[in-house]
Amino acid sequence: MRILLDECVPNPLKREFADLDIKTVREMGWSGTKNGVLLKLISESEFTIWLTSDRNIKYEQNLQQAGIAVIVMVARTNRISDLLPLIPKVRETLFTVKPGELIEVGSY
Repeated sequence: MRILLDECVPNPLKREFADLDIKTVREMGWSGTKNGVLLKLISESEFTIWLTSDRNIKYEQNLQQAGIAVIVMVARTNRISDLLPLIPKVRETLFTVKPGELIEVGSY
């Protein structure tokens, strides 16, 4: 499993997944890339999971066609303090989400 952490998620959150193969959009040199192009880059770079807090992604992109799993963290804000409580469920979901599937973790 290769995970890409979206740029709308605070980079320090990567530490919560240090035992996994995870990269940030910034590390990949993809900062500022629009979601459609980013989805293509993700797929071409053999990432299997896109971890984001962008709740609109499910309305904007054809995730099934891209063949990548997406986990959307849903919290009051995208601040690390609001996202940290979601980490246990996100980690659990990493091992059950399937390609082309979008799963929202959390609630607001």
